[in-house]
Amino acid sequence: MDYLTGRVALVTGAAQGIGYAVATRLAELGAQVVATDVRDQSDLGEHIATRSHDVTSAARWAEVVTETVAEHGRLDILVNNAGVSGYDQLHELALDEWRRIVAINQTGTLLGMQAALRPMRAQRSGAIVNISSICGATSVAGVAAYHSSKHAVLTMTKNAAVTYAREGIRANAVLPGWIRTPLTLGQTDDLNEAFLDATPMGTGGDPEDVADAVCFLASDRARFITGVDLPVDGGYLAR
Repeated sequence: MDYLTGRVALVTGAAQGIGYAVATRLAELGAQVVATDVRDQSDLGEHIATRSHDVTSAARWAEVVTETVAEHGRLDILVNNAGVSGYDQLHELALDEWRRIVAINQTGTLLGMQAALRPMRAQRSGAIVNISSICGATSVAGVAAYHSSKHAVLTMTKNAAVTYAREGIRANAVLPGWIRTPLTLGQTDDLNEAFLDATPMGTGGDPEDVADAVCFLASDRARFITGVDLPVDGGYLAR
């Protein structure tokens, strides 16, 4: 089913994990995909355009969006996926570490929406999907900067949803739970086991589970859905 044929999508953090799965699934569903990351993306193949992209740079955001519109004539879908984690508790959190995490997770999402809204407002249509986290809707011990940045992503998403709805632009957030990615597999066994034990389904998800949710929200199948926080978490937030 190619229900995204004719759409142009921009996906950040696409070199691995959730971003890779999102970019691949969007392309499988017919979208023209521009995938960005600071890492090598050669594994995505020739059918997906790639760009080197530091999401903390407003100038680079403007370049990437301008290049995408120049090549494809429009921008229909933005997926703000690029993100990093951090595990420090408040009392030991260094200011530089706070700034690093907020710059990528929160400010990077803001800059992405600002850049994408220019062509979307001009064409009076568009779908923004921001990747937050279950940690954006609840709290666990530690990870103070990560929690803060992902909570902010949800607030910015809702603000965009109500601000631009009358211009034909939707904004939604996806909240992954424990997903098998290089990030989670690099965490300590104790931390991973704690998340899985607290997940009602008793298991983790795959990046493709998140990709399917993103593609739904980005499509006309979700044309009357905006401002939602969609957990893909095996029931974690339902406890």
